[in-house]
Amino acid sequence: MTVPDATPIEVLPRNLSAEHDLLIAGFLARYKSESFKAYELDMRLWVDWCRSYGLDPIFGIKRAHIELFARYLEMERNNKPATVARRLTCLRTFFWLMEEDEIIPKSPATNVKMPRWQVDMRKKIGIERKEYIALMEAARDSSPSDEALIAILGQMGLRVSEACSLNVEDFQDTERGHRMVRFVGKNTKAASMPIPIPVLRSMERAAGDRNSGPLLLRRDGSRMTRRSADRVVKRIARKAGIQKTISCHTLRHTFVVAALDANVPLREVQLAARHSDIRQTLMYDRGRVSLDRHAAYVVSAFMAN
Repeated sequence: MTVPDATPIEVLPRNLSAEHDLLIAGFLARYKSESFKAYELDMRLWVDWCRSYGLDPIFGIKRAHIELFARYLEMERNNKPATVARRLTCLRTFFWLMEEDEIIPKSPATNVKMPRWQVDMRKKIGIERKEYIALMEAARDSSPSDEALIAILGQMGLRVSEACSLNVEDFQDTERGHRMVRFVGKNTKAASMPIPIPVLRSMERAAGDRNSGPLLLRRDGSRMTRRSADRVVKRIARKAGIQKTISCHTLRHTFVVAALDANVPLREVQLAARHSDIRQTLMYDRGRVSLDRHAAYVVSAFMAN
């Protein structure tokens, strides 16, 4: 059973008490889509770890237990600091709710030490323009669905889950002379965007003679998924001769940075990328200019003069 087809209770580890089932399932029910999948895995790891040491995953837990769980994530599962931080945040939220609902007297996760980590700005730059052009050429030689995937991610900046969810009927409407695509974005927010002509042509080739159903198809004719889309991007990148490791989200980075390079106003880039906070967009801008405008170049020129 896959997570999207299951209820929160069905994806929990077996052999928990009915009370544990209710409490954890009620927590997971607060979330949808990608957040649900991430927190479901976090809670599963926590429950399995507690079970391996004979601990109750909710009652009688102390801060030291959660600190030890963090070391387990780091040393045995080799999770990166950002992943450990997210999983500890999940537990913080869960135990905070248990305290608020008076299930436990006090949250043991309140004072847990969170790992320090910084966003690698190099990962916010994406790929260069010539690399993206090579990627598109390789995608055209692969299949119409692969071409449409690369075009949608790199020239419209959709998230991979949004691109994979598109149906043929989602881009048939016209608004004020613009061909539009409508989809459900992050946090189940309805979104729409105008489609650039080159991307529209790629989407129409992917749709072919079909009037409905998934736009992006796998080789077996089923809907493309996040995982299969990631495999497509990596395969096309190798075919295009791109040496660096890229993912679907790399192409979203490429879209944002290209918009900034093309002098699109920052606010307009934020709206196009659907960032809830403009600081998210600024992170891409800092990564983009960190090399081109580095102080070392300015100091070197100053000293030379």
